[in-house]
Amino acid sequence: MARTLFSGVLKAHPELFERLGDYRRTRYGFSPVDLPLHFTVVPAMKALTVSRGAAPPVDARIEGPLVLLLGLLEGRCDADALFFSRDLSVTGDMEAMLALRNALDDSAIDLPRELGALAGPLSPLIAGTARYIRGKALEGRDATWN
Repeated sequence: MARTLFSGVLKAHPELFERLGDYRRTRYGFSPVDLPLHFTVVPAMKALTVSRGAAPPVDARIEGPLVLLLGLLEGRCDADALFFSRDLSVTGDMEAMLALRNALDDSAIDLPRELGALAGPLSPLIAGTARYIRGKALEGRDATWN
């Protein structure tokens, strides 16, 4: 499911990884602290790997609750505030992580819309439900950093 959603986001936002410049070859890790999964993205390869167990080696990693990681992807959360409040942990190449944040800026990623696009005739129901869940999950945290 994660790979299918990832592919949909890349189709809707083909310029996203181009904005990374030299950081396209960086291995980015996303580790939700509330799931036993790790997501690794290599922009140059347009690849997403999902793994369990020990976190795979990456150049830059961000850890935090899944809902906050998804909120960051959509640009709905203040990354700086979450970092300084210790809701998120960032390790590795900080410049690469800043480049990723800048690339996500203005990308207008909407995960409920992307989920809805996968649902065929149930699209309005799935997208609406996902928007409702997102709203409740991010309540009070959905202030963008810019």
